[in-house]
Amino acid sequence: MAVEFFIADYENAEHAKQVVYLLNSYAEDPMGGAQPLSSFAKDNLIDALHKTPGAFSVLGRMDSQPIALANCFTSLSTFACKPLINIHDLVVHADARGKGVSQSLLSFIEKHAVANRCCKVTLEVLEGNQTARAAYAKFGFDAFSLDDATGTAIFLQKKL
Repeated sequence: MAVEFFIADYENAEHAKQVVYLLNSYAEDPMGGAQPLSSFAKDNLIDALHKTPGAFSVLGRMDSQPIALANCFTSLSTFACKPLINIHDLVVHADARGKGVSQSLLSFIEKHAVANRCCKVTLEVLEGNQTARAAYAKFGFDAFSLDDATGTAIFLQKKL
């Protein structure tokens, strides 16, 4: 199974359509909240990503069909004083799951991070998403910790 990975061009209408399509398929999945994206999100996502410094999306296609997406944001590790990449959304379409696509997508992102002298790649995952957690662990991701005494980091939010 040959999957082509590339960084989406937000000004390319086909790339934009595929980013929204794949993110919506993730949103509709139980691990994405089981609700489609709002009309507002669908209509404004690409422009918002395009205007956000450090934002980039990696698309994966097989036989010209979109099957994978990672929406990423380049930021700064203040402790290392080097850039980092946060994978905010990682999507493998249901039809392509179980075929190693996530590992190839993560590998593409890691190569991009190394080429841009990033010190790390970060992501968040739902505690109950055992499939994704296993895929991330297989790739080498682990819970963030400074030392055993302070424990691991917890992702928090405050909705506004």
